[in-house]
Amino acid sequence: MQNKFLSFLGIAKKSRNLVEGYNGCEEEIKRNKIHLCILSLECSENTKKKFEKYCDDRRVPVIGNIPKNELGMAIGREEINVLAVRDEKICENLIKLWKENYGM
Repeated sequence: MQNKFLSFLGIAKKSRNLVEGYNGCEEEIKRNKIHLCILSLECSENTKKKFEKYCDDRRVPVIGNIPKNELGMAIGREEINVLAVRDEKICENLIKLWKENYGM
């Protein structure tokens, strides 16, 4: 995997600092346990609006525009639409790598 952002997502999962899926991410964001939210390119407008609102209210950065199959492949799944990161340092590294790989 050439993309350092996606490779680092795999590391975040192995370190148990990655929350996967709509319900898990929603719950952790509401509990203020999240430092970054990642939304796929294909997630619905309602999902985007909902998570962007949750994250905006809690000052949690949101990144996106990554195909769900690429996100899934990075963490050993077929595809995924919503991910969240618990660790602040991992969050900082992912944002830096995202800017390098996807631009902002």
